[in-house]
Amino acid sequence: MGFCFLSPLFFLCHLNDQSPDPFRPAEDSLGDNNPVAANLGTDNPDDFGACRICPFTGKKANRANKISFSAHKTKKLQFVNLQYKRIWWEAGKRYVKPRLSTKALKTIEKNGLDAVAKKAGIDLRKE
Repeated sequence: MGFCFLSPLFFLCHLNDQSPDPFRPAEDSLGDNNPVAANLGTDNPDDFGACRICPFTGKKANRANKISFSAHKTKKLQFVNLQYKRIWWEAGKRYVKPRLSTKALKTIEKNGLDAVAKKAGIDLRKE
């Protein structure tokens, strides 16, 4: 190591070069194992809000513009209105509690839970 202006303790700590250099970040500080760093570099704008998708209808977040008083447009996401709802499943003789959109709830009331789940390809026996 080179000459250090910090303190004698710094020099004594780095005599053996066993500890990492304090001026250089560690290799694993922003590596592949860091979930925060992995999510910061997403190139696909559709990745945001991916967990907020209705399993019955497939509705997902809509990218829209937020328009200020000066008509400056900034991007925003309009999320789906997802709710946890306890629904009686007649074929299974029990309640299921899926997270679904309010539009899917209206569709289930109209067509029945079995028909909507079958059309969406959802197996209610797992829940």
